[in-house]
Amino acid sequence: MKNLYTKLLFLFLAVLATGCSDDDTVSHTNVSAVEALYLPEDNKFYDLGAQSSALFEWQGAYAEDNGVVLYDVVFDKENGDFSNPVYVIPSDGNGFQKTLNLTFTKLNTIAGLAGIEPETTGKLKWTVRSSKGINFMMASVYRTIEVLRPGGFSPPDQLFITGSASEEGDVVENAIPFKKTGVSTFEIYTQLQAGEYSFITRINGTPEVFYINNGDLKQDGSTTYSDETKVYRIRVDFSDGSTEITEIQKIELWFPPLSEYLFEYNYAGHGTWEALNEYIEFKQESWGRDERYKFKFTVVTDGETTEEWFGSVNADNNRPDENSSESYWYMVPVTNDFWNNCFKFATPVDMSNVNAKIDFGATIPAYTHSFTVL
Repeated sequence: MKNLYTKLLFLFLAVLATGCSDDDTVSHTNVSAVEALYLPEDNKFYDLGAQSSALFEWQGAYAEDNGVVLYDVVFDKENGDFSNPVYVIPSDGNGFQKTLNLTFTKLNTIAGLAGIEPETTGKLKWTVRSSKGINFMMASVYRTIEVLRPGGFSPPDQLFITGSASEEGDVVENAIPFKKTGVSTFEIYTQLQAGEYSFITRINGTPEVFYINNGDLKQDGSTTYSDETKVYRIRVDFSDGSTEITEIQKIELWFPPLSEYLFEYNYAGHGTWEALNEYIEFKQESWGRDERYKFKFTVVTDGETTEEWFGSVNADNNRPDENSSESYWYMVPVTNDFWNNCFKFATPVDMSNVNAKIDFGATIPAYTHSFTVL
């Protein structure tokens, strides 16, 4: 009998404890709804092409336990009811503050998720939900903002060129990668032939597809190329949807000791050029043998022919040897100064035939070059 009473007592205490725990959980997670939105004012207009941000601010909510309240800002389409919002983001301070500073770049992404097309104006609804991590309470009010999206797109992590006009044809798996040069910018040195080409964001699965139309980056299409086969540098900036196509007409090796170009490089595919079995001899000076050099690119952009010079990151250099790092041969844009930023040939190159190569492909850390003594 004693054992029976003991078991019943433990069972009663367990039920009582469970009931108290549930009540505490309910009371500790209840919060009020936000009742007033302060900023931005209703129907505020933003040109998202600017480098700025938008401040969202609202009245605080209250928790039944007088503890902290967490906030999320909720965005929806103009005709949405927040039951299936296009985007939800915690407020400043990981959700603890009654404000949200949102960059125009992020707001542009949200506008895209709401179906507002680039270079068009549209409206977004926004409100705030409060909680303690569960039991979300949607505000009883909402506001609308109007946005003008720039011509750009959310930048991908990678970009490739494909299509019948590209070097590898229209087999997607063989698409050639761009080099990512910034947060939203890409660059590729490649050859185009008659046909069509487009840019894709991945070679597996379903990629986003982009193309060039009258100099602007557009989505879901291809560009027709009908000129003769040429080598180009293609630059793409997703932030504003701009592109630049420059023909690489000629690359020459400049040898200032003789004030002449030693030879011209030939395009070898995938952003590389080569000059095979070329003879190089340094110039004898009173102080020794001069071995300085750099590169001149002759380029054509929008019908205008100009020069671009590539050389060393250093104003002056010592001769490289077997202990020199790979970065010694990295090529960077420099001025046309006669001597500054020149490289120096390694000693074995003097009075030798060499295979010379320039590599501006996307798979290497930096644009570079080499000379192999034959």
